[in-house]
Amino acid sequence: MFELFKKKKYVDIYSPMKGRLLPIEKVPDPVFAQKMVGDGVAIEPKEGTVYSPVDGTIVQLFPTKHALGIRTEEGLEVLIHIGMDTVEMKGNGFESFVSEGEKVKVGDKLVKFDIELIKKDHPLTSPIIITNMDIVDKIVKESGGEEIKAGKTKVMRVYLK
Repeated sequence: MFELFKKKKYVDIYSPMKGRLLPIEKVPDPVFAQKMVGDGVAIEPKEGTVYSPVDGTIVQLFPTKHALGIRTEEGLEVLIHIGMDTVEMKGNGFESFVSEGEKVKVGDKLVKFDIELIKKDHPLTSPIIITNMDIVDKIVKESGGEEIKAGKTKVMRVYLK
């Protein structure tokens, strides 16, 4: 009977970008590929817009707008990192539509980025990482390689402890 009052024990993460799903191990940066920041998946984006992959609150928006963090109601923290070494761009080519503390829903527009500008000097591969793995029991990831739709395609289900 008291099961009704329990929080659900998993969070579905949807793709924040249109593109191709890749295993995290394929990210061309060992910090992400070796899961030093956390576990997750990566996306090779086809369009330059990032949408919220979860319902939650923006807890971090880097001043350079190349990365942001969202915390779900369940306490799961999701980092979206646009491209590799894009912090070097100092915000050039990035436009944010949210601010820290703002509540977001799956599919809300978060950031626009200039794919062509990034591609000139940086890989586009974009990790989607769970940064607080201490509350995670297991992650079930969708297989990589397929085309995915932003805000529509589930890329992983994260089971909580």
